[in-house]
Amino acid sequence: MWAIAINPTSGHGKGAVLGKVVVDYFAHRGMTYQVFSAASAHELRAHLEKFLDTHNCEGVISVGGDGLAHLVLQLVVPRHIPFAAMPAGTGNDIVRTLGWSLDDITTYLDRVTSVDPAPVDLGNVDSEWFAAILSTGFDSVVNERANALAWPKGPQRYNVAIALELPKFRPLQYHITVDTHSFTTEAMLIAIGNGRSYGGGMYVCPQAQMHDGLFDVMILEPVSKIEFLKVFPKVYSGSHISHPKVKMIRSKKVTLSADAVAYADGERIGPAPISAECVRDAGLTWAL
Repeated sequence: MWAIAINPTSGHGKGAVLGKVVVDYFAHRGMTYQVFSAASAHELRAHLEKFLDTHNCEGVISVGGDGLAHLVLQLVVPRHIPFAAMPAGTGNDIVRTLGWSLDDITTYLDRVTSVDPAPVDLGNVDSEWFAAILSTGFDSVVNERANALAWPKGPQRYNVAIALELPKFRPLQYHITVDTHSFTTEAMLIAIGNGRSYGGGMYVCPQAQMHDGLFDVMILEPVSKIEFLKVFPKVYSGSHISHPKVKMIRSKKVTLSADAVAYADGERIGPAPISAECVRDAGLTWAL
């Protein structure tokens, strides 16, 4: 039996629309499934967890944004159950990380229901699993502000938060330990990538792979506000990594200390210090 977890409010209602598409797909093919949707993430997690502990589940289909997929990861990884994430949020970076189209849902589901899943690497930060990016610095400050804004809705809220926070942002001092050494540096942004993108297609770690057992760590050292605004758009193509103030490191483990907050897959992890490890073949999914 399959589990289909749906957040109907994700992506300004896209979750409900895509949820019907996914349910119809399973129903028309005569496959057994159970749908999970609840008023809160806590309630959905409780219902899904009970189901996974009492049924032989072939896989969990997450129909929502990266937040729902992140929640599902916490349940399926310890139980060695496959997962698939449908792109029904505003960011959909876990789907991008897995290489799937954001539009061709039928091809994706055909693969999920006909081919055995394969193992992929996942990140683990202080016992919490993540698929795409763990980040801290300016983007986390922006996330904190965006989450506190009642208006506007959607991606524009993130842009408004950038405009509000950039003028007063100052680089933070980090003490970082990777596999080979420790160092202290000032940085505007640090991204620890199991996957390549976050923020709805910002390829902050464009060369990251999900089968090499390593994080790609991107460190943006201090630049002027004007230079930051010049560099920032390049993250959508991944070309920012050629900038002299951008440093890239590959490492299995990363720890960092700073007066900063961290986010993973867009979900708040909490204040540093944090410790993360890339766990080879930790998850089971369908990736291109």
